Amino acid sequence: MQNSIAAGRRLAARVLVIQACVSLAAALLFLAQGWPSALAALCGGALAVIGNTLLALRMFGAIQAGGGFALSRLIAGAVLKWFVVIGGIYLVIVQFRLPPLPALCGLSAALLANLAGFRFKDN
Repeated sequence: MQNSIAAGRRLAARVLVIQACVSLAAALLFLAQGWPSALAALCGGALAVIGNTLLALRMFGAIQAGGGFALSRLIAGAVLKWFVVIGGIYLVIVQFRLPPLPALCGLSAALLANLAGFRFKDN
């Protein structure tokens, strides 16, 4: 069993790469509907990647001092992630007027990619 900070960093990096690949795949699939749909899917997926990047940086950026400190960093990172995701999806749909369905599909696909990232183990 690996409980080290290095194992957590490797897992976070693997999840981020998988999310980025899934975001690109979603954008390529929506390219059949046109550039705005593909851009919306890419932006939706990018929001998940950016949010999880901020969460990972918050969790693994500094040396951990204890359990309470680690929990507070996890909670702060999760709140920051969801502010980015919710605020970003608002910008994509309302401000930039991109199609909402591809944006939500790209976001959902990238968030579901977390499950795939946790399935693979380090050797």
